Amino acid sequence: MTFRAACVQLTAGREFAPNIETASRFIRRAAEEGADFVALPENCTMIEPVAAAAVRKAQPEESHPGLAAFREVAAEAGVWLLVGSLSIKLPSGKIANRSLLIGPDGAVAARYDKLHLFDVNLRDDEWYRESDTIEPGAEAVSAETPWGTLGMTVCYDLRFPYLYRSLAQAGASFLTVPSAFTVTTGKAHWHVLLRARAIETGCYVIAPAQWGEHAEGRRTYGHSLIVAPWGEVLADGGEGEGLTFAEIDPAEVDKARRRVPSLTHDRDFAAPQAAAARAAE
Repeated sequence: MTFRAACVQLTAGREFAPNIETASRFIRRAAEEGADFVALPENCTMIEPVAAAAVRKAQPEESHPGLAAFREVAAEAGVWLLVGSLSIKLPSGKIANRSLLIGPDGAVAARYDKLHLFDVNLRDDEWYRESDTIEPGAEAVSAETPWGTLGMTVCYDLRFPYLYRSLAQAGASFLTVPSAFTVTTGKAHWHVLLRARAIETGCYVIAPAQWGEHAEGRRTYGHSLIVAPWGEVLADGGEGEGLTFAEIDPAEVDKARRRVPSLTHDRDFAAPQAAAARAAE
């Protein structure tokens, strides 16, 4: 059974209300244009670059205004909705970067907390330390949809292929990668990494993205992508806020995996010794 997927591309600001309003408008429009599955990007209700402010503004899941609004609009529109991620306040005082899947009945079907945190130094004047404010997740998550199993990931997870292989080997046919990729890394790596994850797993990859200039001069790359299991880019959102659509045929997953059944070809092997250990022998 085929379905129509839509990626929502946003330029999120610092405050919940305007971001929720914009995202909700795009969800409704996607449904009007025939989408069965709609995906929002990472941090879809807030991009707050100041760490202390981000922690202060985060909300527990049960009182998060974004989740309440998106549950309502998913039920109203009758779509499956991936809430790319919300900043969820934890008892520890830190934040979970949490992706949520909402069914067309408005109920939360699955939750995934981002496993890999973006602690990088891109240039002397561009660095990120997600671990200062975010508590990493501890488990991979998949969920059942009417079209097959969905594997959930977020942004920087994209650089860790073992996570995607694990999800595919556990039955996932579709992988979501809601993101807020930087312009620096997006230009260099976004398309090739998403295509690689699709090719390696024989999965569809659905990757809604943030785009544009945010508070404090932060810039994100855009180019929301939907990639087929053989690696073809079916849709590219380019620049600007908006919607990107593609038709998804689950039969293509089986077709790709029959052609190259690499998910069944794992072999145990001894890990390599470090050079220093070899030299000491």
